[in-house]
Order: sequence, then C-alpha cells, then structure tokens
Amino acid sequence: KRFTRHLYPAAAFVFRGMKRFRNRAEAGRALAAQLGAYAGREDAIVLGLPRGGVPVAAEVARELGAPLDVFLVRKLGVPGREELAFGAIASGGARVLNRDVVASLGIDSETIDAVAAREQTELERRAEAYRGTAEPPEVRGRTAILVDDGLATGASMRAAVEAVRGLEPESVVVAVPAAAPQTADELAADVDEIVCLLRPEPFFAVGMWYTDFTETT
Repeated sequence: KRFTRHLYPAAAFVFRGMKRFRNRAEAGRALAAQLGAYAGREDAIVLGLPRGGVPVAAEVARELGAPLDVFLVRKLGVPGREELAFGAIASGGARVLNRDVVASLGIDSETIDAVAAREQTELERRAEAYRGTAEPPEVRGRTAILVDDGLATGASMRAAVEAVRGLEPESVVVAVPAAAPQTADELAADVDEIVCLLRPEPFFAVGMWYTDFTETT
C-alpha cells in the first residue's frame, strides 16, 4: 500500500502560520495535481461524497478527464448531540461504528438501529434526488477515487470505503485536501492509496482549513 503526503503551496496560503484553501474548487484543483497518475485512464472513476465532497470531486474529475458520480454516506449522530458522529452508513448497506464513542456514551444497540434506520431513509431520498432512476456507477474492476472535502474522524469515509469495496473495484484511492493526521494514518491501512495535501496538527475541524467553507446546497 502507498501513503502519499503532499503539500501544495500554490493552492493555499498562510494563515496564522498554517496553510488554508480558498474554497473547495481550489482544493479540488490542487488535489488533481497530485493525482496525475490517474489522468486519462479509462478504468478510473471519481466518486464524491455529498455534499461538501462533490465540488472538490468535480474539479478532480475535470482535471483527470474521468467520469464523476456521487457516493452517498450519512453520518450517525449522537441523539441530542447530532454534530457528534458515532458512526456512518453508506450506499450498499455498509455501517461503520466508532466503538470508542459508542462505549464512552453508552449508546445501546436499539438507539444505533433507530438512528441508522432514520439516516437510511434520508440516504435513499438523496439517492433519488441526485440520480433519479439512473443506476449507480459501475465500479467493478475499476480504480475508485473517493473524494471528500476533508477528514476529521473519518467515519463517513470509512463507511464509503467499506461499501465501495463490496462493489469489487480493482483498487480504492482516497483523496482529500485536508485530514487529521491520525485519521489519515488509520485510513491508509484500509485503502490502496491515500492522497492528502494538508495534515495539520492540531486539526480542529475540516472547515478550519478553508477560507470559504460555505455549506453546499
């Protein structure tokens, strides 16, 4: 397995001594510059994680000349503290749990199932909104490049990796503009390659590494 760590100074600027991206589009172009090995390859497909990962993935796909599609993932939020994820689900039925969060907060199996069922309904609604009746992308035997706008806990991306593995791709690449170092290191063991432009420590949150982190529609 390969782990790629890149900094792309031309696409970021110094903020309090650390680099940030102007917006998701710029981050996507910077990411594409480090994915040149996949440019023009007929087997490559770029899969953006909605919502914030799609603008990044669009730039990657455009620069690589690769097809673009979405790969749906929903975080599982702690009841009453929904911004804190205890896991995630993805297209194809994959479910990933953060065992540390589940254990520390005493989240029982009934609560996990209830939250997962609710998010599954939303995932299916979004799938129809994004592609209507069109079939999901064909991934079998291809190089799947999973793109998001950043990784904090990595729960969503881990669910996406597990789900896309079930579709039998030739290889799985994770590409993100910024990630918490520990998350990137842990995820590297589960994929064929990870490309991450910035690995700041401390990480804080994904939005810290963008000047414009406007919520996507």
